[in-house]
Amino acid sequence: MAILDPDAEQVLELVRQSGRPPYDTLAPTEARELYRKGRAVLQPDPPEVAEVADLTAPGPAGPIRLRRYRGLPTAADRPLPGLVYFHGGGWVFGDLDTHDVVCRKLANAAQMIVIAVDYRLAPEAKFPAAVDDSIAATLWVAENARALGIDRDRLAVGGDSAGGNLAAVAALAVRDRGGPRLGYQLLLYPAVDLAMTHDSHRRITEGLPLTHTTMRWFRDHYLRNAADQRDWRASPLLRAAEFRDLPPAYVLTVGFDPLCSEGEAYAQALTAAGVATKHRHLERQMHGFLTMGRIIAAAETETNAAAAAMKQALA
Repeated sequence: MAILDPDAEQVLELVRQSGRPPYDTLAPTEARELYRKGRAVLQPDPPEVAEVADLTAPGPAGPIRLRRYRGLPTAADRPLPGLVYFHGGGWVFGDLDTHDVVCRKLANAAQMIVIAVDYRLAPEAKFPAAVDDSIAATLWVAENARALGIDRDRLAVGGDSAGGNLAAVAALAVRDRGGPRLGYQLLLYPAVDLAMTHDSHRRITEGLPLTHTTMRWFRDHYLRNAADQRDWRASPLLRAAEFRDLPPAYVLTVGFDPLCSEGEAYAQALTAAGVATKHRHLERQMHGFLTMGRIIAAAETETNAAAAAMKQALA
């Protein structure tokens, strides 16, 4: 197996020195607070954007909080490409603030508008609450694209980890209902099969922020029961035979990640279905590194690379 990136190893050493317990030994409320504090330490200062505003969209259980970013340098009077972004955090934690830096960087690098979605979290709101919110937010953004400054014909969905799962599911759901047609899906180390039987789940079992045990903890808080694992809205890889006509995709996988093998399988299934797919694999990187840019230099370069691919696809 490859050697872990030195910057990522530095993050692991910080975690060890802090004495932070594994998330799977904590209650969800405790884990959320530790995650929030960790992001504050690991993320760089938020870059300036042209415009940022908090919004709400109607959702199935009440208003869904959104945050709109317009990247630099863009003009306010011209429709821009748009990205509906779902944050990571295992469906249990994460919010608009924990992924603020990533959204700002994507907005600037792709010169677009990013709409971040604060979907409901488990275990207070179990599956499919996050899915329902994500689909509702995507449809609302599409319906209100002009008012949001977005070119309706250049709208993408994306997210990291659990957010990558929700983006993949939203792309399938929107296609199934006959539109609105999406222009891209940005899937950053996504979770796509909650049966969790792929090879990397057997390899990544200890010593990292995300292990197979941690993923089981997330899954058990998120799903209502074992049967939900077989629902494609939890495990979109189950729909692999029906991936035709999905929007072009960018799939990022990393070697030190229990989700690596299923992400690779998703990229392969998209390609086999004729979907234009760019699969970027970083053998020496670990899950979650994109929100660790104060220490891990690759967070900047890989965010820019993902944004460049999306910008080109939506041009």
